[in-house]
Amino acid sequence: MQNTVNFIKEKTNDFHPEIGIILGSGLGELADEYCDYAIPYTEIPNFTKSTVQGHKGRLVFADISGKKVMMMQGRNHFYEGHSMTDITYPVKVMKVLGVKTVILTNAAGAVNESFKPADLMIITDHINFMGGNPLTGKNDDTMGERFPDMSEIYKKNLVEIAKKCARDLNIDIKEGVYWANSGPSYETPAEINMIRKLGGDAVGMSTVPEAIVANYCGLNVLGISCITNAASSATGTKLSHEEVIEAAANAKTKFKSLILEILKKV
Repeated sequence: MQNTVNFIKEKTNDFHPEIGIILGSGLGELADEYCDYAIPYTEIPNFTKSTVQGHKGRLVFADISGKKVMMMQGRNHFYEGHSMTDITYPVKVMKVLGVKTVILTNAAGAVNESFKPADLMIITDHINFMGGNPLTGKNDDTMGERFPDMSEIYKKNLVEIAKKCARDLNIDIKEGVYWANSGPSYETPAEINMIRKLGGDAVGMSTVPEAIVANYCGLNVLGISCITNAASSATGTKLSHEEVIEAAANAKTKFKSLILEILKKV
């Protein structure tokens, strides 16, 4: 950890981030527009490389809306073969660098039948169906306690800020529960039916490990999903990653506007 942090500080002229943002599939353009320093994951000690289309795989640091921001332009996923420890290591790095608030974003499939592609959904809670937990193993007491409370991972005050920002921008924002599967296969119609009955509103293959670790580390968490597709072939259309990227691109203008407005308020 110290090697990682020292390397980042050297490359960023000792930049002190206060807010961390993890940018999901197709949502990385924010980091292209605002970039004071950029470091590819491949150069950072102990970071793993993202292999997914739509993920550039670099840390970007910038002053945005008066805040010092650290952005992950792409994340690592469990389905790529990475361990939960590797997936969530950057969140711990954020904590050590001084980040207090983390905004987690992702591309997700609609389960709630009132959602449509290019909608934005504020995550109010999640269901971990990935088959693993990033806190498994020996506990690091410098990061957090062994048995962290999970009753309010996604901070209610941040949810309210995000909702107000959306109203101010005339964005029709949704709210809901994010269900995380391991992937990389999409869900079957029967699985989507199960998720809907058990309380999921959107489904994806990320975010939950980072949310668990951020909460464990004492960081304030806000989660936003970009709804990119109906969640199963029950709609009569086949799902593809290209469809996900395209729908995220269609939502990028309002997504960027919302994030920039939220940064002014947090």
